[in-house]
Amino acid sequence: MNQDFETVARIIKDRRTTKAAAMNGQLIPDTIIQQLLQLADYAPTHARTEPWRFFVYAGASLKQFCQDHAQLYWDHTAEENRKEQTFENLAHAGDMASHLVITVMRRTPEAKIPMMEEYAATSAAVQNVLLGAEALGLAAIWNTGGMALKPAMKAYLKLQEEDQVVSFMYLGYSDQPRKEAVRNIPLDEKIVWA
Repeated sequence: MNQDFETVARIIKDRRTTKAAAMNGQLIPDTIIQQLLQLADYAPTHARTEPWRFFVYAGASLKQFCQDHAQLYWDHTAEENRKEQTFENLAHAGDMASHLVITVMRRTPEAKIPMMEEYAATSAAVQNVLLGAEALGLAAIWNTGGMALKPAMKAYLKLQEEDQVVSFMYLGYSDQPRKEAVRNIPLDEKIVWA
């Protein structure tokens, strides 16, 4: 088998989610984050709209974002549904992460590309970052929890109406052992050979 294929296959199969709380606080150089975002920039994109945009937080800006995220949750959640623990979890979500990269699909209004295709392209950009992180031995999670998909977050990020948050990617290092891959549905049940 081709060595390049084997390397790519191993990286894809070994990629795992590591929750931000399981990261160890070790910092990733910004140059590495830049290299990961360069990989993102090579995602497939219909009509070359390149709809992905990134907000990168680290250090003080990451701590401030987490505080702001928690406050958004508190201010935009009905009182009977608010939980102090959720507020605290959001406020401290990045405590052990090195960086948070928020990935946004920036709608290309002048293009006649379906929104679904631009969202898919942006998702492919996220996957490129996750695979690059795996190849570098970094811990990563693709998260859409908290207020990520809520209108209040779009307003906070100053997004246009058709723009969409696609991921919160917390990146860092972890000392925890890797888990084995689990697939619940056999591959044969997912394929129809025509």
